[in-house]
Amino acid sequence: MAHECLRIIREEHAALAAMPRSLTLMIERGPKRDTETFFTVLRAMLFYVDEFPERLHHPKETELLFPKLRRHSPEICADLDRLDREHAKGEASIRELQHLLLAWEFIGKTRRGAFEGACLRYVNFYLDHMQLEETLILPAAERSLSAEEWLELDVAFASNRDPLTRQFAPDPAYERLFATILLKAPAPIGVGPDC
Repeated sequence: MAHECLRIIREEHAALAAMPRSLTLMIERGPKRDTETFFTVLRAMLFYVDEFPERLHHPKETELLFPKLRRHSPEICADLDRLDREHAKGEASIRELQHLLLAWEFIGKTRRGAFEGACLRYVNFYLDHMQLEETLILPAAERSLSAEEWLELDVAFASNRDPLTRQFAPDPAYERLFATILLKAPAPIGVGPDC
């Protein structure tokens, strides 16, 4: 039986994975002619990662999904502990990246390497984190949760309105953020000019 919660989580993971990959593409190409647009796009991307996954997606996993799995699947508790620790440090990691980006933007090229290195480490960490959820945690949930638990999770996750998925009409508060990323980022990330 397909559960709405799992569909939403997987769609969110797909959108969330696109953002770190887009960050990597932006870093690889670097700023060209329009450094202001380049830094605006990177700031918007980092804000998205801070705003949606860290404040909406991860708390629902940690507070709603993981406790149910701890009761039903004690064999994955060590993995759930790891994911909870990663969720807890995620916001600080994004804040560090935002600071390093501002340092590069305002202090100059001598700070570029620090940002790039930290960002690439974060991207690898984040993709690994989601892979563990996709390959171990979600299958364990499919095997063990009750119909009542699925209903609770379906309702809770349906309230998420990730601006980068099309599962719901995006929250109007995020339209400007989404437009900034889509319209200012160059191809293949968005449709903006080559900055």
